[in-house]
Amino acid sequence: MGRDVVQGLWADARPDLDTSAMEVIGPLKRIQRLLEEAMEPLYVDAPLTSAELDICIRLRHDTNPMIARQLADQMRHSRAAISKTLNRLEARGFIRREPSPNDKRAALIRLTAEGEAVTDRLFPRQLALEVELLEGLGADRERVVEALNLVAELLARER
Repeated sequence: MGRDVVQGLWADARPDLDTSAMEVIGPLKRIQRLLEEAMEPLYVDAPLTSAELDICIRLRHDTNPMIARQLADQMRHSRAAISKTLNRLEARGFIRREPSPNDKRAALIRLTAEGEAVTDRLFPRQLALEVELLEGLGADRERVVEALNLVAELLARER
């Protein structure tokens, strides 16, 4: 069922609802699903999941180690989700935690040499796939990037 159909059904059933947001949110959700579907084969036999790679990428070039709370805030994920992912990464030797000199309750997170190596192997593959997926944008690329950044800025203001 297309977005126009769904929007029309809601407009008929509940004319009091403003369904205009569906015109933007619907495609964003569809893009997210399609992107996840396209990236899935990359992670089938990979040593990291997509979420784990995202964290490793964030840590890869960070000159100052972070604590989990900072990582969660930067990535806009729950602290519980970040903690769970960090536990998996640590168990496999991709990160290490060191006591924070500033906060005894927190640990500084760093990539290990193995974590850097696996990130450096997997990220270029992900990047190449992303480039391939977006090749068709052509001359519209700049306009699409501007529009997506506008939506991201609007949503960030609401948080």
